[in-house]
Amino acid sequence: MDDTPIELMMRVEGMTCEGCANAVRRTIQRLDPEAEVAVDVAQGRVTTTTRAQSLDVAQALTKAGYTATAMTG
Repeated sequence: MDDTPIELMMRVEGMTCEGCANAVRRTIQRLDPEAEVAVDVAQGRVTTTTRAQSLDVAQALTKAGYTATAMTG
């Protein structure tokens, strides 16, 4: 993990409720406990400021059962 936080926007498919949003937050915060995560279930988007790399975040979300694609980063 790099020392400089970056902002990532990701499209995340498969989120249908607040429980999904919480699962996505927890998944990202396992990679970077200090990550700030905003989830928009209706739009299927996640914005996070994190030290984790976008590929690592996408892979962790995929492993958690979602389809994640980086929109930035």
